[in-house]
Amino acid sequence: MSAEARGWSIRRWLTLFAVAEAVLLLAALVGGAVALASLTAARNSLLDVIGPQRLAAYQLSTSLLNQETGVRGYQLGRQPEFLTPYTDGVRSQADAVAQLRQLGAVPGTQIGDDLETVLRAATTWQAAAAPTIAPGAAPVSPAQVQRGRTLFDTVRRALDAQLTHLGAVRDAGRADLDAAAAFLTSMLIAVAVLVVLLFVVLFLGLRQVITRPIVRLADEVRHVADQDVRRPVNGSGPREIAQLGADVEAMRLRILDEVAELERAHAMLDRRTRELERSNADLEQFAYVASHDLQEPLRKVASFCQLLQKRYQGLLDERGEQYIEYAVDGAKRMQGLINDLLAFSRVGRKPGEHVVVEASRLVDDALANLEVALSLSGGKVDRGELPEVRVEPALMTAVFQNLIGNALKFKGEAPPEVRVTADGDGDGWVFTVSDNGIGIDAEYAERVFALFQRLHTRSAYPGTGIGLALCRRIVEYHGGRIWLDTEAEGTTFRFTLPATEDNGDA
Repeated sequence: MSAEARGWSIRRWLTLFAVAEAVLLLAALVGGAVALASLTAARNSLLDVIGPQRLAAYQLSTSLLNQETGVRGYQLGRQPEFLTPYTDGVRSQADAVAQLRQLGAVPGTQIGDDLETVLRAATTWQAAAAPTIAPGAAPVSPAQVQRGRTLFDTVRRALDAQLTHLGAVRDAGRADLDAAAAFLTSMLIAVAVLVVLLFVVLFLGLRQVITRPIVRLADEVRHVADQDVRRPVNGSGPREIAQLGADVEAMRLRILDEVAELERAHAMLDRRTRELERSNADLEQFAYVASHDLQEPLRKVASFCQLLQKRYQGLLDERGEQYIEYAVDGAKRMQGLINDLLAFSRVGRKPGEHVVVEASRLVDDALANLEVALSLSGGKVDRGELPEVRVEPALMTAVFQNLIGNALKFKGEAPPEVRVTADGDGDGWVFTVSDNGIGIDAEYAERVFALFQRLHTRSAYPGTGIGLALCRRIVEYHGGRIWLDTEAEGTTFRFTLPATEDNGDA
C-alpha cells in the first residue's frame, strides 16, 4: 500500500469499497429482478387467471349437472320442489359464465371458444327440456327422455373438452413457474456467492484500515466502563477515529454529570409512580363508594314516588300522574345504572378464586337467571359441547347471561334462536354466542363495548348500556378478548379463554 493510500480518510476508503460493491451488486440485482419478475408473472398467471378459470369451469359444470338432475327429478316425480336444483343451477351457471368472461373467456381464445361450445350445447338442451318442466306440461315420453339424455351428453363432452384444455393450460403455467423458479434460484446463488466474496475483501481491507485503531479505542473505553471512569480516552489512527476518541472523552465527562441528574430523575419518577398508583386506587374506591352510597337516597326517592303514586292515584290530573311516573321510572333506571356500575367496578378489584368448571354449567346458570325472559320472548337456546375452563364462575356466568339476554332482547319478528358453541384455538378456546336477531352494523363493532353506549332508544329496548362493557372487562380479566363478528347473520359475539392444563391441547 502506497504512502498516499495510507493517508486516505476512512470516508475515502469506504467510498472506494462502496462503489466497487455497488457496481457488482447492481448487476446481480438486475439479474435477480428479471428472474423475480418472470417468477411473479408466472405465479400471477397461474394463481390469478388459470386457477380461477378452472374453478369457474368446475362451477359451470356443476351448475349444468344440477340442472339436469332437477329436470330428471321433475320429469319423474312432477313435484315443483324437484326443480330447485334446476333453478339454482341456472343462477350458478350465470355466475360462472360471468366470471369466465371476466377472466378472459372471449371469442377468439381457446377458453372463449370452449365456453361458446358449452353454452351452445347447454342452450340446445335447455330449450328441449323447457317444455317438459313447464307448468301443466304433459308427462314426458320415452323419446323425449332419450333426446334429453343425448343432448346432455353433448353438454358433458363440451364440458370435458373445456376442462381438458384448461388442464393443459395449467400444466403449461406450472412448467413456466418451475422454470422461472429455477432461474431465480440460480440468480440467488450467484448473488450469494458474490456477496460472500465482497464481504471477504471488505473485511480484509477494513481490518487493516479501521478495525485495529477501533480495537485500541474500544479497549480504553472498556476500562472506563469497568468503573475506571477517571481514566481518559485518547483516540489514534485515522483522523475520524481520533475525533471519535475525543468525542467519547467528552461524552465520558458529560455522562458523569448526567448520571447524577438521572438518579435524581429516577427518584422523582418513583415518587410520582407511587402517587399515581395511590390516585388510581383512590379513584376506583371513590367510584365504588359513590355508587354504593347513592343507593340509599335513590331507594328513598323511588319509595316516596311510589307512595305518592298509590296515595294520589286518581286525584291528580293526567299530567301530574305522568310526572310521578317519570320520577319513579328515572329512579329505577338510576338504580339499575348504579348496580351495573358497581358490578363493573368490582371486576378484578378483589380477585376471587379461579376454579375449573364446565362451561355448560355456567350457561345453565345463566339460563336459570333468564328463565322469565326466555318464557316471555318464546326463545330457544341451543348449546353445543362446551369445554372446561378455569374462571371465576359468578363472573363468567354474568358474561353468558348478558350475551344471551341481549339475544333475547334484541330479537326480530321471529322468536329468538340462540346458539352457544366453543372451538379449540391453539392453547385456548373461542366461544361463540350467535342469534337470529336484528344484528349490529359493522361501524358499531367497537362502540358497543364502551361504557353507557346504546344503539337504540330506551323506549325501544330497555337497558343501561353497561352489559357489553362488563363482558369485555370480565373476559379481559380472565386473559381473553371479546369481539363482534360483523360478517355473520344476526348478531354473533366471540370471546376467548385460556385452556386449562387438562385441555391445553385444544
